[in-house]
Amino acid sequence: MAKTPVKIDIRTSPYIRKAPTVSQIMRNVVYALLPLAAYSIYQFGISALVLMLATILSCLATEALFNKLADKKSTLTDFSAVITGLLLAMTLPPGFPLWMAAVAGFTAIAMGKTLFGGLGFNPFNPALVGRAFIQAAFPVSITTWTPALASNRFIEFIPSTLAVPFMKPAATAEWSTQVSIDGFTGATPLALMKFQGIFTDSSDLFLGLVAGSTGETSSLLILICGSYLIFKKMLDWRIPVAVIIGTLLTSEVFYLIDSSHYPSPAFMLFSGGLMFAAVFMASDMVASPVTPLGIFIFGCLIGFLTVIIRLFGGLTEAVMYAILFANAATPLIESYTQPRIYGARKTKS
Repeated sequence: MAKTPVKIDIRTSPYIRKAPTVSQIMRNVVYALLPLAAYSIYQFGISALVLMLATILSCLATEALFNKLADKKSTLTDFSAVITGLLLAMTLPPGFPLWMAAVAGFTAIAMGKTLFGGLGFNPFNPALVGRAFIQAAFPVSITTWTPALASNRFIEFIPSTLAVPFMKPAATAEWSTQVSIDGFTGATPLALMKFQGIFTDSSDLFLGLVAGSTGETSSLLILICGSYLIFKKMLDWRIPVAVIIGTLLTSEVFYLIDSSHYPSPAFMLFSGGLMFAAVFMASDMVASPVTPLGIFIFGCLIGFLTVIIRLFGGLTEAVMYAILFANAATPLIESYTQPRIYGARKTKS
């Protein structure tokens, strides 16, 4: 009896699926950030919305300008400038003046990206470069906070939002009752901890029921949005986990030494912008290591520096400088953590 012939489908290599493009990755990061953007608008109203628009448009305009000056093909469609603008807005106070936000967007693209040759060549996270410049140029504005859930947030701008360049805004009667001239009425949990010795409840920090930067308040929502990127395989989960481990271990040491003076590890983890930075900033594909051991060292270094600067430095928040320092150390970390090729001998220095 004749056997039924078996059909064999022969194809050429490679037998792997095509990797996602840059624009696909960036677009999915935008999708992941949209819930955080919506929550920030709910918390802080129309000022948060126009702040995000200002940084995004500034980044897009700067990208277009440098493309034209360099006679390069437009890169606006890869969504990298949109991501930079959105991430930058998330790290700024909701009432940050729009003209300063535009300066931050210009700096992020010009100095953090274009200066090094464009996307893929930047050693630092561009959004953090923009924020670092603003931190140095306008220290008062970037440390002036607004209470969340103000009753008039959907019908009235925070006065500082529309401030004229180099002029001090005049607060309306309703806003002036909620925000003091030095910004401490709407102080962040880190400011309360550093200057008044008050520790905010960890559950409020986790849920985002506190004052803070535009998109950094809710750790719960940040973790949910980050999980989406992990599921899509567009985020290396080892980096945020390493940052969390470094933060918990360092803060636990001080907490065990004196729990009445130093905050708990949970406070350190959920306060400020650490969770947002761990998920969306430290995981920058260009500026972070790729070796397994290097990733762990990189993340733990960020967590360690963040805790040390928060406790003993002059700033309330430190994760921005911790990431920039770790970005600078990435080439050194990778050079010492390259895995040895199987069968190869270790070269003598």
